[in-house]
Amino acid sequence: MFQSFKTIEWKNDKVHLIDQRKLPLEESYVVCEDYQQIASAIKNMVVRGAPAIGVTAAMGVALGALGIDAKNFTDFFEKIEKICDVLDATRPTAVNLKWATERMKRFCQKNRHLPLSEIQQRLKMEAATILEEDIATNRQIGKWGAELLPPRATVLTHCNAGALATGGYGTALGIIYTAHEQGKIVEVFADETRPFLQGARLTAWELKKNHVPVRLITDNMAGFFMKKGGISCVVVGADRIAANGDVANKIGTYMVAVLAHRHDIPFYVAAPLSTIDIKTPDGPAIPIEERPIEEVINFGRQQVSPGDIKVSNPAFDVTPAELITAIVTEKGVVRAPFKENIQRIFDKKI
Repeated sequence: MFQSFKTIEWKNDKVHLIDQRKLPLEESYVVCEDYQQIASAIKNMVVRGAPAIGVTAAMGVALGALGIDAKNFTDFFEKIEKICDVLDATRPTAVNLKWATERMKRFCQKNRHLPLSEIQQRLKMEAATILEEDIATNRQIGKWGAELLPPRATVLTHCNAGALATGGYGTALGIIYTAHEQGKIVEVFADETRPFLQGARLTAWELKKNHVPVRLITDNMAGFFMKKGGISCVVVGADRIAANGDVANKIGTYMVAVLAHRHDIPFYVAAPLSTIDIKTPDGPAIPIEERPIEEVINFGRQQVSPGDIKVSNPAFDVTPAELITAIVTEKGVVRAPFKENIQRIFDKKI
């Protein structure tokens, strides 16, 4: 796969993020010089996608650490914790964010015996390691997931779970890229994914850029193509997976899962183990982010609804485990019973 862009990059002690709000019309980058700018970039959707948010948050901790002036480790770590609190508060649903900040805090404690200047440099290296691990993880997910796809597959995906949503390569799109390299993909159907249009703006752009055949459809067309027999399987990403296998993903995923179940179409979820939150027992316990109403009443910059109307804008919904055929992780494929098999995959040595 040829990928001519970098979603996230650390250069000269600054974090460069492709501005996903401006795609597909403009390929430009936001440069963050401190952790507050990182927090703003996450909150305002410059960067999105659970794994990408996690990598960016880790870099935010490293960037924040460089700006800390402290006399001892205790003072230094107190400021690290405050930085992490700011980053954690930006997007509540995607668990990868807090997973990354907790890892950076543990790394600090592990190296507390070192001079503070050395800890600062090592935090940069740890953030870089998280990025490299994420890309390697995605390629493993792609390898496991491609085995599930039939020859001459027509795949439906919802939202964006590609290189733009991760450190690189992608989770759901990682499976599609690997299958495409194997000659299995006939076409990918991309839901537009209202209201933020991640499918129309990002997935369609990314697949086209990487020479994968793609067909854009509106969200309410998915059932039509399933009924016609035009969809072999569904592959989506995840923002948080509960211990029982319930999956929080972009709003509209549940609807696609119900349609797939009705038409006996396999429904696969692709996610790294860092997206599985074994501390959250089930889907109802997952916090759902509510986004600004302007995303719903506007289409691009054009207002399409009355401005004084009551609006709801949940960013995610929860697909219950019974609608999921399998969860694809870097350690392998997890099937029902999900609660028992999720724990087994965590214990698996690779």
